[in-house]
Amino acid sequence: MKIVYNSIGVIHSPYLDMAPFQAIEDDPKGPFIVELDEQYASGLKNLDKYKYVIVLFHIDRAKGYNGSNIAHPPSMNGGTTGLFASRSPNRPNEIGIDVARLLRIEGNKVFTSGLSALDGTPLLDIKPYISLDRKELD
Repeated sequence: MKIVYNSIGVIHSPYLDMAPFQAIEDDPKGPFIVELDEQYASGLKNLDKYKYVIVLFHIDRAKGYNGSNIAHPPSMNGGTTGLFASRSPNRPNEIGIDVARLLRIEGNKVFTSGLSALDGTPLLDIKPYISLDRKELD
């Protein structure tokens, strides 16, 4: 089955060649801006009522999935873990997800805390992060 997603905007970040595997909330390298195409700007109404947002994006510059379900996270100093227990960008579906603190909205631009996306990354979706999403973490 072929699945097609369309970009609804672009992510602006300070990362040009390499981004962290995990977003850094208070990353001083910012700014981090999620810019929606103008046709979607009205969809941001009331998003500023939330402290955090979920940002989904296409990892368009990943090296690609090599068929291995084992990841080698830098934090494990040579150790391994299952691919789905990691934040490795080399996945069967090149979909990235970050939870970021919403700082402000200006027109079609959402300013956030740190993201793990390269500058120019295609935006797939943005959603409010609500306390129900945290239930498993509490």
